[in-house]
Amino acid sequence: MRNKKNIRLIIFFCLFLGLFFLQGCQNKVHEDKKTVKSHETQQATGGAEGEDTGYIYGKVKETMNSGGYTYMLLEFEGKDFWVAVPEMKVAVGQEVMLLPGDTMKNFHSNSLNRTFDTIIFSRGLASGQGMGSTEATQTSQEGHAGVPKLAKWDIHVTPAKGENAITVEMAYKKAKELDGKKVVLKAQVVKISKNILGKNWLHVQDGTGSMKDKDFDLTVTTHSAPQVGAIVTIEGTLHKDKDIGAGYFYPVIIEDAKITATK
Repeated sequence: MRNKKNIRLIIFFCLFLGLFFLQGCQNKVHEDKKTVKSHETQQATGGAEGEDTGYIYGKVKETMNSGGYTYMLLEFEGKDFWVAVPEMKVAVGQEVMLLPGDTMKNFHSNSLNRTFDTIIFSRGLASGQGMGSTEATQTSQEGHAGVPKLAKWDIHVTPAKGENAITVEMAYKKAKELDGKKVVLKAQVVKISKNILGKNWLHVQDGTGSMKDKDFDLTVTTHSAPQVGAIVTIEGTLHKDKDIGAGYFYPVIIEDAKITATK
């Protein structure tokens, strides 16, 4: 009697293991099919796995059409990166603002026979955004993540006065305290990039800060367009750790500033 019972238990256990193994195989086949389908979709549509970026903008340094797509090497604030969009007309030297897209690592283009370490696939131009030539007012560039590669100018600007007055160095050292507050800064314009996201992007210095601490140069957005070399009074809102999308991050920035020329 006991032997029959043991045999039944053994048979039941074997059936259970068989069903468990079969289910595992089916799940593996299902996942493999999903992987293949996902890969085929990416190759056919130019889509990519990865986080959706913010709006993409920059100056075209290199471009080519292939396989129904326009590939562009863009530069913004010293950073170069590749973007692909459905085929469109674009020329070297133009500025573009593109719709958000997905980032693909190690993407191989069969039509170009080329592998891109990183490339963003965008749906095309952002609504209402045109393209125009860039006026380069200074050849110095800055680095990614808001870390300036601009040289520190040999200047000394008399600081602004008043309750909200700061210097460039103070903007960095007191960024947490000043985050979201109105500030007044007197400084000299050392670089300007025009008409990006509907604003002009300035780099200003006042002689404070150091190359070592990277707190000598400050980014300012404005609708004004002062000349490089002009000493100006800047009134705007300071923000700490500002992420504007597409991988651009500023530890300190003054936004929507009112610029007044200083004699």
